[in-house]
Amino acid sequence: MSISETARRNHEKLFPDHVSTLQVTDPELVEVFDNFAFDEVLSYGNLDDRTRLMVILAALIARQTLGEYKVMLRGALTVGVTPVEIKEILYQAVPYCGIAGVFEFLHATNEILQSGGLTLPLQGQSTTSPETRFEKGLALQKEIFGEMIDRMHAETPENQMHINRLLSANCFGDYYTRTGLDLRTRELLTFSMILSLGGCEAQLRAHTLGNVAVGNDKPTLLAVITQVLPYIGYPRTLNALRCLNEVIPEST
Repeated sequence: MSISETARRNHEKLFPDHVSTLQVTDPELVEVFDNFAFDEVLSYGNLDDRTRLMVILAALIARQTLGEYKVMLRGALTVGVTPVEIKEILYQAVPYCGIAGVFEFLHATNEILQSGGLTLPLQGQSTTSPETRFEKGLALQKEIFGEMIDRMHAETPENQMHINRLLSANCFGDYYTRTGLDLRTRELLTFSMILSLGGCEAQLRAHTLGNVAVGNDKPTLLAVITQVLPYIGYPRTLNALRCLNEVIPEST
């Protein structure tokens, strides 16, 4: 087996002049993986390079794979994902992966950006205040999920309502309302994170509906599942595919 010309070209596009140490120590694995990830998988779906790299970065954060994240971060910068967009991917990951899951990725990103001559912090993207975060977050929740939010509130026991309020104010008010990424992209990133986390099928079904509501159709969601497959493995991929088909059957 050898690395296909298509795989070589796509790899070189992301990582110009990269010399792989694994190609010396593990040539068979590199040939199989590169042909799979940079040729076979890339032939499926409708994602442009920038979007594909963003959803892969989101998946790598969720999977806690810092080494591969740093590699793909450089590829993302090469194809034009901006520092602001990269920071917003990280910030969007906080309510889904927790700060403990994002902390090392944030520091690694800062080091890479600063090594390229960028001065931090970047321009702020927040649009809410302590007084408006709950109201704006709840409104955005309802824009995405509709009556599901009212139903969730109605069915939640009083001693657990604070979680709903925190969800509205923090996850949606603090993060979703930020600029730097549009709403469609944020929902697509969230979809990638949740499917990559595994064990979050209820939330994955809900965010499948949320993606549809903001304009991301089934082919786009299927493309996300396909493009993150090489980085998250088949079990999470097949679970995500099942959730997608349950929410959006092929007959519809």
